[in-house]
Amino acid sequence: MRQIKSLGVALFDKVTRSVFRAAERHLMTTRNFDKLFRPASVALMGASARPDSLGRAVLENLRKGGFKGQIGLVNPRHQVIDGLPCSPSVADLPFIPDLAIVVAPRESAADLVAQAAARGVASALVITADPDHGANSLSARLREISRATGIRIVGPNCLGVVAPRVGLDASFASMPTKAGDLAVISQSGAIAAALIAFAHERRIAFSALVSVGDMADVDFGDLLDWFALDSATRAILLYVEAIGDARKFMSAARAAARVKPVIVIKSGRHPRAASAAATHTGAMAGSDAVYEAAFRRSGLLRVRDVNELFDAAEALGRVRPFPGDRLAILTNGGGIGVLAVDDLLDLGGKLAELSPATREALDAAMPPTWSRANPADIVGDANPERYRVALEALLADPANDAVMVMHCPTAMSDGAEVAAAVAAAARAHNAAVLTPKPIFAVWLGANAASDRIFEEARIPHYQTGAVRGFMHLVHWRQARDALMATPPSLPETFAPDVAGARAIIAGALARGAQWLDPVEASDLLAAYGIPVAPVKLATDPREAAAIAEKIIAEYGACAIKIHSRDITHKSDIGGVVLNVMTPVTASAAAHGVLDRAARLSPGAHIDGVLIQPMVRRANGRELIVGVADDPTFGPVIMFGRGGKAVEAIGDRALALPPLDLALARALIARTRASRQLAKYRDVPAADIDAVALTLVKLAQLSADIEEIREIDINPLIADETGVIAVDSRVLIAPVVGKRSPVNPRFAIAPYPKDWERWITRTDGTRVLCRPVRPDDEDMYRRFFQRVTIEDLRLRFFAPVREFSHAFIARLTQVDYARSFVLCAIEEGSGDMLGAVRLMMDANFDSGEYAILMRSDQKGRGLGWSLMKMMIDYARSRGLKRVEGQVLGENTNMLAMCGKLGFRIVDEPDDPGVKMVSLDLTKGD
Repeated sequence: MRQIKSLGVALFDKVTRSVFRAAERHLMTTRNFDKLFRPASVALMGASARPDSLGRAVLENLRKGGFKGQIGLVNPRHQVIDGLPCSPSVADLPFIPDLAIVVAPRESAADLVAQAAARGVASALVITADPDHGANSLSARLREISRATGIRIVGPNCLGVVAPRVGLDASFASMPTKAGDLAVISQSGAIAAALIAFAHERRIAFSALVSVGDMADVDFGDLLDWFALDSATRAILLYVEAIGDARKFMSAARAAARVKPVIVIKSGRHPRAASAAATHTGAMAGSDAVYEAAFRRSGLLRVRDVNELFDAAEALGRVRPFPGDRLAILTNGGGIGVLAVDDLLDLGGKLAELSPATREALDAAMPPTWSRANPADIVGDANPERYRVALEALLADPANDAVMVMHCPTAMSDGAEVAAAVAAAARAHNAAVLTPKPIFAVWLGANAASDRIFEEARIPHYQTGAVRGFMHLVHWRQARDALMATPPSLPETFAPDVAGARAIIAGALARGAQWLDPVEASDLLAAYGIPVAPVKLATDPREAAAIAEKIIAEYGACAIKIHSRDITHKSDIGGVVLNVMTPVTASAAAHGVLDRAARLSPGAHIDGVLIQPMVRRANGRELIVGVADDPTFGPVIMFGRGGKAVEAIGDRALALPPLDLALARALIARTRASRQLAKYRDVPAADIDAVALTLVKLAQLSADIEEIREIDINPLIADETGVIAVDSRVLIAPVVGKRSPVNPRFAIAPYPKDWERWITRTDGTRVLCRPVRPDDEDMYRRFFQRVTIEDLRLRFFAPVREFSHAFIARLTQVDYARSFVLCAIEEGSGDMLGAVRLMMDANFDSGEYAILMRSDQKGRGLGWSLMKMMIDYARSRGLKRVEGQVLGENTNMLAMCGKLGFRIVDEPDDPGVKMVSLDLTKGD
């Protein structure tokens, strides 16, 4: 059975690797990283014989680490240091090093890196510190050198790089590190050093540790790309202070989190909120809350401190993701079991029930005083055999998904002997089943012997923190599933009036406005299908009474609000009067708000008053929805409980756009307001789908119109009949430079709607060519049913007979920052006829294409059209080259490539495969 399982996994991996072979080969952000993490030779530039110097400390670590490659020293003031020859410059070294380690003073550090680049050195580590961060700083100069020469640079201002598997300790850390499977990326050198010391105490080992410092070149995105594909790395640990390139980070983080756990600590959780925010939405979208939303959207697991980081790493580094969240607890002490249950429930976990069969088996094998419940307390005198039998019963119980084994030391129970029994039971279980259950060990008073037993058995073991480790695994699996989930399709009736919306914005900007007036804001929302309460403007009390009379006749009551672009929050100055029920009171209300505005805001320009209907919904819930603009991550969607006390209540959640309906519902679920929307007593549930759709529409509005900076809808009233926006504010700003088809400030590249095309075939049928969407999974599944096995083999370089959700999700869930996928859909039937995929390198120099047509559509010209559109897209993104791999027997594809101008050569490393490439710099 285990052989069958391994064969199935290998085939799946082979097929999915063929889908992404281009992405793996062309992640140019990892260019030369093999020289950084697996160098055959290094040069220490700034080496020193002085005992307390940085150059001496790094040299000692290089030698202590056991680096087997060549070590060259560079310092013009020395000929020999510690018995090693020293050259006056990198040009004088007898070899070209793979890695240059720079510890020289900041005045000369950049020149040394430039000299290394001129010599042909592929990578540099600049440990040298520079407190300056301006245009003339060391970091700025290094960035210029990297861009001009292509040398990859880590630092400056960092602790260094450690790669234990090759014996490379290019750092000034005070403790050595052992080779393991955790990769650490730290923005702080001090935190990196602390992590090394902390790991040393807990016997935790690393595949690599990188202190990135000021990130002149190599940044989080680059390293996430590298470690995501590094077979020696099981999990990635991040320490983050600030993100620079948000889109690059999000793209790399989402890709990494799909394949392995990424755990992050973010410092600075409690900075002061931005007091200058123009709207409630802007004020509530604090910096750390946006980072939280970004990590959540990426599938990263956020922890609060170093202890929790390693608790998570202990579990995630040893246990593969598993279905379910029901935990069974086995213990020899009732008290510690109850504490574990408290922790589990506090963290949102589930305590498993014992199945009747398991309870019966334990009744027969345990003393009569055992607990007969979960936690399974098998009494303080439990010996190794009792632990083994009990653990085997719990592992066989289908009512749980994982087992936590706890042991407290007693005179009758030896911890190491019990650990050996647990490990033996685990090995037997793993050998007998296809999907082994994870086991977590909590050993109070653990010693070296019990630790060694658990480490050899790859069982995560703790003295505290085990429940958190279990829950981190649950949360990562849930996050990974969410990344791969297929969202519901949007209603076909959602067809926003983009041109009309842009015209509203253009008109407001033409008059120099920063805020849309309420009528414009209402019209903007209506253009995107968001129900709004009508708004009318009156310039004086008499006109207000006349307008109010008509609105009252239809709605029963109205609201009178001051209208001034200079007054941000109307209620603060008494500028809102509600429940106006007659024209006479409307006139008085208008007079009152105008008078108060003149007295309390003497400098404000008053345009008049606005009259809106009072939206009377007996079961209505007041919500707030909106768009804020974060300086790092760009537009952010906010949802929460609305009304006057919105900021005092503080019940809100954030998400990065673009959104689909599943993401919008998840955003709603993260608030207390979600419970308010549910049915209670005699109040029917609000239409949550309508609320979710409103959030999706706001995200699309922000994607289509980059001039929008903030949107604030408060309240959005929701009940069982739907939603209606009662009050809204929209902040705008002109676009600087060339306007983009989609908002370039999005941290996650939005769906490129501007690449939708209709083509008419020779037989008169029309085909829609559009970018693929996550909700296209069913369409893809139907498509594959009409592609022959032979055509699938030619496309994927391997036989493909089964199309799982995970397989198709990798095709339909596209990161448009890195990839472009265009599918051809037949008008009328909605059937997919073919698709072309382009995977771009991170420097946007080249991309690799792949194309697959439905077997009955080959030779009818559609493949040619898709290839031409793919090439046009590549040119629009500034790519210099498009290339691909084609099996030599795929003569039809090779013939089309030849006609399109591709150069065709043999693949030197893969017999039977042709490399085809098109130079895009030569025009058509």
